[in-house]
Amino acid sequence: MEYSTLGRSGLRISRLSLGAMTFGAGSGIWGAIAGLECDQATRLVELAVELGVNLIDTADAYSQGHSEEVVGQVLDTLGLDESRMLVATKVRLRTGPGHNDVGLGRSHIMRAVETSLKRIGRDHIDLFQQHDRDALVPIDETLRAMDDLVTQGKVRHIGACNFSAADLERARAFSDRTDRAYVVSNQVHYSLTSRDIEYEIMPVAASHATGLLVWSPLAGGYLSGKYAGHDLNGGRRSNLDFPPVDETAGASILDVLREVARELDSTPAQVTLAWILARKQITSVIVGARTREQLGANLDAGNLQLDAGQIERLDGVSEPRLPFPYWMQRFHDRDRSI
Repeated sequence: MEYSTLGRSGLRISRLSLGAMTFGAGSGIWGAIAGLECDQATRLVELAVELGVNLIDTADAYSQGHSEEVVGQVLDTLGLDESRMLVATKVRLRTGPGHNDVGLGRSHIMRAVETSLKRIGRDHIDLFQQHDRDALVPIDETLRAMDDLVTQGKVRHIGACNFSAADLERARAFSDRTDRAYVVSNQVHYSLTSRDIEYEIMPVAASHATGLLVWSPLAGGYLSGKYAGHDLNGGRRSNLDFPPVDETAGASILDVLREVARELDSTPAQVTLAWILARKQITSVIVGARTREQLGANLDAGNLQLDAGQIERLDGVSEPRLPFPYWMQRFHDRDRSI
């Protein structure tokens, strides 16, 4: 396993991280994504640690908080402290029916971090991330609250998710002006079917030494090739068509993925992950799984080397279209309309 420094922090994290979105049993959209209980999750985390993973990523909204609870139970069962497994979680999405059970206002942030710490069973969070920007709350209020948590020792580093280049610039300007804690990372959607971050987010992140963490690198399983010909096989995309994929363009990408996979005696999923890892601007790629076999295969992508010709073919067939994160922000704005 290779490791990278997370942005301008001193934190070293594995270039492949473990996503815990599948942990815990939830309702709504989480019923289609999650469902792994403690014993199943324990086997996955155990394998991840064996293969060098040292960061697990969850969120307070995943399965209505059950994901964080399972993460805490697994860490306790395996006796994993922060020297062996770092924890990243998030705040912003709705966690209850109240008017202030959502967003990035100080009230919600302060209550959310206490709840997350209790679920995870630690006295601090290694990376506390804003799950998206909040259209109703000034970024100054959010970052002052986050900085207070760093000062209190409840949070080691603060990060963001789904931030646009402009959001990153505003956050950086505030930290420069007030000498508050910096946003050290931005978790973004990036894959062969969604290269939008290359337009603005990636250059701005590089200019400010902001780490980039990738969520859904396989586009919700689409780039594994298992949904070819609309045969959903009861998989995640059969119940939740997310993140969005242009299947016309995607079909051509899958053709090239399969060609390269045959050349390397690998799988389309492994080739996809190797293509992202070849981007040195990417700090870590978050992978999830339901079985040890699936997780082992995904993590083995770190050992796969694409040659220049193969990368060029994949680059050519996946030329970007409409920029992210604007469609993601619209998705999260459903309950935060101005």
